[in-house]
Amino acid sequence: MQKNTEIYQYFIDHADELTEDWYVSLDKSDPKGVYASKDPTVIANVKKQNNEFHYHLARIFITSEEAFFQDFQPWIVRIATDQKHLDTPIHFIIREFIRTREQYILLMGEFVNSKNEIDQDVIDKWNKAIVKLFDEIILRVSEEVHQHSYNQLTAQQELINELSSPVITLSKTRALLPLVGDIDTARAAAIMDNTLSQCAEKKVSHLFIDLSGVVIIDTMVAHQIFQLIHGLKLIGVKTTLSGIRPEIATTAIQLGLSFEDISIVATLSKAISQDVEFSH
Repeated sequence: MQKNTEIYQYFIDHADELTEDWYVSLDKSDPKGVYASKDPTVIANVKKQNNEFHYHLARIFITSEEAFFQDFQPWIVRIATDQKHLDTPIHFIIREFIRTREQYILLMGEFVNSKNEIDQDVIDKWNKAIVKLFDEIILRVSEEVHQHSYNQLTAQQELINELSSPVITLSKTRALLPLVGDIDTARAAAIMDNTLSQCAEKKVSHLFIDLSGVVIIDTMVAHQIFQLIHGLKLIGVKTTLSGIRPEIATTAIQLGLSFEDISIVATLSKAISQDVEFSH
């Protein structure tokens, strides 16, 4: 236990030196990522993050692995969600963890050489702990980077789906839903949710759904569009479909979906002009 405390203190005493040596030997030739930055603020932050790493990591000699990661996890999350690191190829980040591990192995060797009474089994235990620890850190950082990127992608996709199904107000109670491009099952579900909520929010009583910009939809999507029309009817919104292509009509018929009680017009301009005539 005393030796663990001694090597912990040895690593703490050399933490600042480790950071400076690491940065000096850093490969800054590749312009991609945080490590090649010439911005003094970015450089100072990278050094600070590296230095915090050393002060955290030295605790592995005096605490349990579970307690260590409980304390260290916030640092991992900060690195994995830091935009400068997100802009850095993951293999560059892993490379620096490996280089830092080599620093630790060398520093431990220096400590052992300065002491003559350390048993080999203790040395082997320390070596094993360092290797295992770095493997786990690399894994955790990679997982956090993946999760953060996935969350960002999901949020962006949700925003795209929302923006790609806008309910455009035409008058006080009339609105237009123009659908353009490919519609998959996920986007169809988003269209249904967004349209129902927007129609209720805007107090729409008549919604024009234009499909002229939709070339192909599968059976599930066709079914969901009809479900949308049914949902709108339940909240008191009349719908008029326009721009139905032959392929879409064929899909609907094959599904056995009924066009009864659905107002259908060939073109959007005709649908709107007819509605204006009827309103007068």
